[in-house]
This record gives sequence, C-alpha cells and structure tokens, in this order.
Amino acid sequence: MEIDGHDVAITRPAKVLFPDDEITKGDLIEYYRRIAPAMLPHVQDRPLVMQRYPDGVDGPGFIQKSVAAYYPKWIRRVTVEKVGGVVEHAIANDAATLVYLSNQACVSFHTWLSRAKHVECPDQVVWDFDPSRDTDLPGVVAGALALKDLLDELKMPAYARATGSRGVHVVVPLAPRQDFDTVRAFSRRLAGILVDRDPARFTLEQRKAGRGARIFIDTNRNGYAQSAIATYSVRARPGAPVAVPLDWSELRKKSFRPDAYNIRNVFERLQKFPDPWKDFRRRAVSLQAAGRRLDRLHAA
Repeated sequence: MEIDGHDVAITRPAKVLFPDDEITKGDLIEYYRRIAPAMLPHVQDRPLVMQRYPDGVDGPGFIQKSVAAYYPKWIRRVTVEKVGGVVEHAIANDAATLVYLSNQACVSFHTWLSRAKHVECPDQVVWDFDPSRDTDLPGVVAGALALKDLLDELKMPAYARATGSRGVHVVVPLAPRQDFDTVRAFSRRLAGILVDRDPARFTLEQRKAGRGARIFIDTNRNGYAQSAIATYSVRARPGAPVAVPLDWSELRKKSFRPDAYNIRNVFERLQKFPDPWKDFRRRAVSLQAAGRRLDRLHAA
C-alpha cells in the first residue's frame, strides 16, 4: 500500500483477528487507514504502547513498548527514561505509521499523557470510571457527570470518552508545566472528593477484592510512563469496539453504552459528531490555578 509517500507491505490480510465477527487483519488495516484523519490529532507526538494479537484476539496477546529493530526508519521515535535505562517508543504522526503497525497485528493503541517535547509534563489528566460489575453502567455515568460538575466549579474544561470497553474517561487538557507526580496527586484529590461525597458508590481501593460493587475511580494513568487507550483505537473485544470522544449530551442518554461504536459503524457516527473534542487543545488550563480554586472551595 502506498500511503504518505511510503510503500507499506501488507502481509496476510485475510488472517482473521476477531473470529466471532469474521474481522480480518485487512479490515483492521483499512479501518486505521480511514480513521487516521480523525485519530492522528489525538495521538500526535505521544509515545505509543501497542497491544498486539498475532494469532487473533482469542489467542495470547502482548504489550510492546519499544520499537522493533526491523521497523522502517521513517517511523518517528522518542527515547524516554525508565528505571535502569531507556525505552525507544514509536510515535504515530501519519496514516502510514498506523497502517504499518496494524499490519503487525497491533489491535489497540495506548498513548502517554505527555508529548515528545515534554515527556516529563503531561498535557492532560484522566479519570477512568471502572465498574466492578458489568451491570453498573448507571454508576459509571453518574460518576463521570459528578466529576464534570466538580470540574465546572473549578473552571476546568471537561471532556468525556467512551473507552470501547466497560468504562468512561473524563479528560482535562492541561498546560504542560507540572510533572506527573503533581498531576496524579491533583487527580487523586478530586477523586477523593467524589468518594467522600458518595462512599457507597465510589472507591479508590486498588484491590478488586476490596471494592465490592463500587465504581473504581482510577487515577493511576496519570503517572509517569503510564498510558490510556487512544481515541479511536480499536479494543480487543467482541465486535471490535472503538474508543470514541463524546459530547456530554450523549452520556446522559439512557441508550448510552461505552462499547456502542465499532470499526463498522464509527464512520457513520463521524458524520453526526465530526469531533466533539475539536477545541480540546485550545482550552488547556493551568493546574496551579485550578489548585488555588480548589483550596478556596474547600475553605468556603
């Protein structure tokens, strides 16, 4: 396939990756080729973490962080520090990279919350509302809306993302000035407020056995070298669902499901909601200012 001025070899396109849905590797590649214009602004310059399933999603998959030696030189890279060394991550800034990596049976893309130019300082903060039971979607929605109300009080722009799995992310764009530890502490502070307000429904308990039926508000993704599912990434689940950016009005509908969109119907959605996050970067806020507002709110 010739794309973005590069010749990308496509191998075994008929290989079935989603057996229950008869979705092939060729279908996956074509999806990432078509979705690239909508997806690339969300992943640009971010270190990638790849979830690969060479034998299909019913077989053993694995996580790949470092660039393989055989990757073509035109794929952009960023070297980041880790304990005891460094890791060279791939970056997807063009459709050719998405196509090449999906040909490697990369089903899902996860990204860092920071970009290559400032890997130590995230430019977004994420709260992941994760239900302990598949039936507690109302609790997930209630948590996301409660956090939006709190963020509104702090004059912080809030965006929602359906994960394509069971949960919902609430995301705030940040000016990349504070390090990961500071951002994670802030995210946990706000999550703690929600737990204090409704401890019977929400929890910060890390151990699944200790959560009971409560919604876990996961703030761990805000740590250094952690990642979150990329917007418009496919998930390795039945039906090949896709993580999509949401308008808040969608979340309030009784028909809402975080896995409603997949590689077969998401393009129809794009015609109705071209980009609910179109002003995401322009609305980046200072975490310091938000922290001062939070202090005043608590004092009041």
